[in-house]
Amino acid sequence: MTTGAAAPAPRRRLVSVDVARAVAVFAMFAAHIGPPAKPEGAGHLLVAFDGRAPAIFTLIAGLSLTLSRGGTRPRPRPAGAWRGTLVRCAVLAALGLALTELRSGIAVILTFFALYFLAAEPLARLSTRALTAVAAVSVVLGPVLSYVLGPHFGYRSTGRGRYPGFEAVTSWPGFTDALDTLLLSGAYPWLTYFPYVVVGMALGRLADLRRSGAARRLIGCGALLALAGHGLSALALGPGGGREALLRAIAQSHAYAVNAPDPVQAVLAGQAGAIPSTSWAWLLVDGPYSQTPFETVANIGASLLLLGVAVAACRGRTMETLLRPAAVVGTMGLSVYAVHVVARAQLHPHHGWPALAAFCGVSLVACAVWAFVFRGTPLGRGPLEWALHAMTPRAGKPGA
Repeated sequence: MTTGAAAPAPRRRLVSVDVARAVAVFAMFAAHIGPPAKPEGAGHLLVAFDGRAPAIFTLIAGLSLTLSRGGTRPRPRPAGAWRGTLVRCAVLAALGLALTELRSGIAVILTFFALYFLAAEPLARLSTRALTAVAAVSVVLGPVLSYVLGPHFGYRSTGRGRYPGFEAVTSWPGFTDALDTLLLSGAYPWLTYFPYVVVGMALGRLADLRRSGAARRLIGCGALLALAGHGLSALALGPGGGREALLRAIAQSHAYAVNAPDPVQAVLAGQAGAIPSTSWAWLLVDGPYSQTPFETVANIGASLLLLGVAVAACRGRTMETLLRPAAVVGTMGLSVYAVHVVARAQLHPHHGWPALAAFCGVSLVACAVWAFVFRGTPLGRGPLEWALHAMTPRAGKPGA
């Protein structure tokens, strides 16, 4: 007779998290296929998500990682779990490189995700307090390190925003260049995007999204963080004199942008994933894809707002049923993302509202049909999700 407590039953999947992930996927569609984000009419919605979709998608990935391991009550990792993580990351990286080779014009994020998940593995073993501290520090330290290291690798004033292709695995120079891209100079570099993963992991430990009041707390914290990120940036750039410092740096190091309508935005438009290293004042901006501490805090706030709204909406059974098609898209986020890259590469759609509506509508219908046809089978989770799961070695019993 054993005296140990029985293992807890698996908890039902959180529909609200899948809905939030689907919204992030649709926001990526908007960035890649939709019309320009302009503050007029329906364009206000695109402005609200401009630059935020990858951040939200990445934070939710960290949250999902923690939820899959017990959430607020983390479970011990099974023996041999590292082997499964390595295989999963290798498959994600290979898929990302393959999609990049399609030359769709999309900065494919999956290869970066492989590095994020690999780096997340040791952090998953930390206590909740330590993980939360790492998350808070990384939000500031990542962008600062990116700024400091940039000039040492040739990225003082330009050169950011790259993404790796198959040359990463065909030659040693290609491999070292890919490491540079993944860690520092890419469109979603580890230094400035991994903090979203860590914040998501910490959120999964701190907040039980099934509890009453979770939605209210998420919305309140999200609004405060979004206001703090954008508000403090505005104060630092305006009364704090940051914009004047930036204009001086632009005159010295970015002559091409001096006569632009907005010189600061003209410089940022040539970067992605980080800011140039020509003035410390660049760390004060909050523009899309700048990945400064202020933008990161604001994006975290937007992510919490979206999660809070999704949790609140899914409280009622009627709304949860209405949102189920979107949730199904969220469960197949990897497959939907990959298919939309292929579709853009092959179809070359004209950017605008019709193309965006078509991609969103087809995703909703196709995922619903797939889930219905393969319900009750492993394939029901999505084709690429199933393949990734099938290729991952099974771990042994939980370790000590």
